[in-house]
Amino acid sequence: MTEKHTTIFSLILKTVLSLVLMLAIVILLPIRIHAKDLDEILNYTIWVDVNEDATLYMRYHIKWKVLDSTSDGPLTWVKIGIPNQHCTDIKANSDCIKKIAYSGNGGSYIRIDLDRPYKAGEIVSLDFSFTQDYMYQMNMETEGETVYRFTPGWFDEIDVDMLSIYWKNDKVLRATEGYDNLPMGYLLWMATVPKGDKVTVDVVYPNDAFGFDTSKEIKQSKYREWIGPLFVFGAIASVFIILIGIDYLKNYIGWRKSSGFSGTRKKITRTIIEYFEKCPNCGALCAEGKKTCQYCSTNLIKKKTKIVETRIPKKYKDYKDEIIKRKRAGAYPLSSSPNTYIYVTSETVPHRTSFSSYYMSNSGSRGGGNHRSHHLNGHSCACACACACACACAGGGRAGCSAKDFYRTNVKLNFFKKK
Repeated sequence: MTEKHTTIFSLILKTVLSLVLMLAIVILLPIRIHAKDLDEILNYTIWVDVNEDATLYMRYHIKWKVLDSTSDGPLTWVKIGIPNQHCTDIKANSDCIKKIAYSGNGGSYIRIDLDRPYKAGEIVSLDFSFTQDYMYQMNMETEGETVYRFTPGWFDEIDVDMLSIYWKNDKVLRATEGYDNLPMGYLLWMATVPKGDKVTVDVVYPNDAFGFDTSKEIKQSKYREWIGPLFVFGAIASVFIILIGIDYLKNYIGWRKSSGFSGTRKKITRTIIEYFEKCPNCGALCAEGKKTCQYCSTNLIKKKTKIVETRIPKKYKDYKDEIIKRKRAGAYPLSSSPNTYIYVTSETVPHRTSFSSYYMSNSGSRGGGNHRSHHLNGHSCACACACACACACAGGGRAGCSAKDFYRTNVKLNFFKKK
């Protein structure tokens, strides 16, 4: 490989390595874009009533405060994540809502367009309601019981000062701990939810409590809980495999360029020579080990076999151990084989290391380091999932959406605390 080719390859290698590292950062170390908060959720309240057909009548009240209207402009619309696309009867219940509708772009949302732009310091109260279906799983944990598992929309870049979930307690067997059982007939969970966190509540009923329909229950694969972690593991493994491959290729080029030579070693050559017992010319008996006849000077070598390293001809397999043990230069008679000698010579030759040895010697020591985790980019994001839902939970807000936590790998259970 020429110097020019080496330079070009080095440039390509650095470029590929940079791209791989950038990919690793995108996957593993999401970064935060905004230095300061744009919004604050002062109050996030959800009322849930179970209808006789097992659908949920859900009422939302969100008190949204704008903190910054300069960085991304005033607040003009929001998208609130809901469990799935099976929602009906969407209604606006506050005057600030100009338009409200379901949005399936990148997930499942209620999109709300406001009556005007809201600037820093202003508070907008969002009130709306809808009916949600496909929210339960029958016999999920216990035979004869049906579970609603509800994760309200969460916000990756907004703190929620107070989240309250009111769930009608009629016919409830049990629920996620941490609730208050109100005299007005509702279970109440309350919590402060920092940005990026999300919460989940389970409410359990007998299978005959409402009109549960097996065709509408959420089917969860028993392997689904592993998909998210496996995806993350696969991404990390892929990055490491690529990095190892690049390192392997770099060392291979270095090995080829250096011809793989590093030092010298001794090369042993063994030659087995068989002599005639009698001179083939004059018939005289020959002295053992003599190369020529003492009477007529005829060559007495009958056969010469050169052995390089340890490759022993089949004829001498029975004498392999005896031949191999001769390592010092000299002549040695071969036992049980008269008129046969082993001649040993050694020489110093350049030593070409194997690529595996070269690679190990160059890769044996590696520097280490550490990194810091950063928050996922984006703001004003929200999403919700039902029990084992297969919907694409995504972020929403004034600046577009990006899919988040599709397989719910970061759902926090039992997060609520008593009021």
